[in-house]
Amino acid sequence: MQNPMNLGSGRSETVSMAPLNRDPSSQDMDQAIRDATLAVDNLDWLQPGDSVFIKPVINSGKPYPSTTSPLAVRSMIRLLKEKGAGRVVVGDMSGVFHLHQSPEGCKGSTRKLAESAGLLNPVLEAGAEWAFFEEAGWESFYEEQPVTGSHWERGIMLPNVLQEVDHIVSMPRCSRHALLGNTLGIKSVVGYMRYDTRLEYHHAAKSIQEKTAEANTVPTLLQKQRLVVTAADKVLATFGPDLGHVIAPQQGLVIASRSVVAHDLISLAWLMVNWRQAPWLNKQFLTDPSSNKVVTNVANRLVAGVLGGWKWGFSAQTMQNSPLPNIWRDRTLMRAFELMGGIPDIQLQPTQSSISPQLLAELASMVASATRAA
Repeated sequence: MQNPMNLGSGRSETVSMAPLNRDPSSQDMDQAIRDATLAVDNLDWLQPGDSVFIKPVINSGKPYPSTTSPLAVRSMIRLLKEKGAGRVVVGDMSGVFHLHQSPEGCKGSTRKLAESAGLLNPVLEAGAEWAFFEEAGWESFYEEQPVTGSHWERGIMLPNVLQEVDHIVSMPRCSRHALLGNTLGIKSVVGYMRYDTRLEYHHAAKSIQEKTAEANTVPTLLQKQRLVVTAADKVLATFGPDLGHVIAPQQGLVIASRSVVAHDLISLAWLMVNWRQAPWLNKQFLTDPSSNKVVTNVANRLVAGVLGGWKWGFSAQTMQNSPLPNIWRDRTLMRAFELMGGIPDIQLQPTQSSISPQLLAELASMVASATRAA
């Protein structure tokens, strides 16, 4: 591998990995979430009565891994409550083909999609509450600026609920994405965005990957986000974000880190391991669209058109696609490295010896190759 930007190594970051058997029970997930989380963070930031926001991914009403694992979210709520959390809020706003938000109102419902995906009731049963951003209305968002020198022309509109909480825990999934190549922790930020922000995101598509990373530099996330935790006992290995070839390895993982960049390095490596195992037919340009520039741009113009009307779709910038899942061709990660102190020196922390030594060596080698290239 060759580092195309000659980036230096950043600070050491621990990424934990807890094993999960195929089709884990609720108790299995409780243990894996606990082990992975506490291996990287003792939660000393959580004072008795503090409020915590959990950000899952509910792009659609499709079940996990098209959306975040309900078992994992429930387990995280239980852990936070056990450690003294008061109010725990879980929230997101769905994607453009399932919901349309405007100043005049909203069509579609993230609440109904969460119910369809199997997420709604487990959150309530665990003692948390839901915040579906569109339900509070167009004016229930506030504006924050990303890092100076970003590709964003306007500020980013974020839901007011983030101002009400003390801490944020991000819980994405491990998946390919038809436009961006993959959707992991960094990409999860799009779920916060009001639809006018999403329109700029897709219309100015030349820098869509860079804007994805830059959106993670808004003050609220820099100040409040404590953990990024992914249950990846199932991987949406092709197409994405809603459909594709699902791989459920014999031994899955829960991946956790305090750093979204470090988390995404390992999550992307895990995605690549599983993508390689997907059938050849599922990795062609119609079944894994980000591999083809023409298909990718037609799809993105369609998204921009749904968001803003046909003129916005027609005038959307041409975006660069991501032909293959590859750490050094991932422009989102490259921009994140630039903004967040370089390539993190990853310290892998398996929580149990049952994790395959071959897998550990493979993941470590993939990340070490990136680090050595610097």
